[in-house]
Amino acid sequence: MKRNRVNRVVLIGTGAVGSSYAFAMLNQGVAEELVLIDLNKEKSEGDAMDLNHGMPFAPAPTKIWFGDYSDCQYADIVVICAGANQKPGETRLDLVEKNTAIFKGIVGEVMNNGFDGIFIVATNPVDILTYAVWKFSGLPKERVIGSGTILDTARFRFLLGDYFNIDTRNVHAYIIGEHGDTELPVWSHADIGGKPIKKIIDEREEYTKEDLEEIFVNVRDAAYHIIERKGATYYGIAMGLVRLTKAILQNENSILTVSAYLNGEYNHDDIYIGVPAIVNRDGIREVLEFSLDEVEKEKFAHSVKVLKGIKETIFD
Repeated sequence: MKRNRVNRVVLIGTGAVGSSYAFAMLNQGVAEELVLIDLNKEKSEGDAMDLNHGMPFAPAPTKIWFGDYSDCQYADIVVICAGANQKPGETRLDLVEKNTAIFKGIVGEVMNNGFDGIFIVATNPVDILTYAVWKFSGLPKERVIGSGTILDTARFRFLLGDYFNIDTRNVHAYIIGEHGDTELPVWSHADIGGKPIKKIIDEREEYTKEDLEEIFVNVRDAAYHIIERKGATYYGIAMGLVRLTKAILQNENSILTVSAYLNGEYNHDDIYIGVPAIVNRDGIREVLEFSLDEVEKEKFAHSVKVLKGIKETIFD
């Protein structure tokens, strides 16, 4: 029997990303219930206590506790942040075998406890692991979503806003493809206030194409720069995950560049990859197909090929 309608989110993995997500969830008052699950029971219990002590300062009450997989039965969303972390000098794809094995166990436990909601996957390599969750869970593709390039897109918009001295929230530009080294900027659909960035570059001599290329390289390599300095990235992705959670729970029909399953879109199939998609209470309502230019099509096809090569070593 279903309980009274309350939004419950279960977080699996309370490391740097997971605990930052829990903190951001509480600060934004996104869900009524937040369950923390982690192999390190004491750390997660401590997190739950610490977060609860901040409740008087939160915008809305959130029931937070350290739980177990049985709490997944009534969850609307299960967010997976568990797994091995990316080390200095290591690419996201280097993590694939370690984390696929970890995920098989996690997803099995979640599904064995009657979960029938939406998975959000944050662990790297996120595109491959989102595919793994879809395979292991047996859920419809629409209800398994990876964080994809939401953070890359946010980094892109921030740097473009900084460059053009415009509020980053008024910059519309997208990074698509693998969340990693083969991602690409969609310059053909980048605009500020409806004006294409390419047109701004042509009209204003203080802005150059070389600067734009440098901005993209800084976006692509941002994680490496942050890892060198502080060991891991977690605040930006945590806020991106909260944004995605909110879009689902509030049935927003928001457009976010998540890792979604392609079934013919962009002329590719059987892969999860970062693309703009409409997200609502049912998960991914629709993958948006931009009309890419020839260079973008080629780069996107390369990104798909790289991911499929990795996927095939595990699933085919």
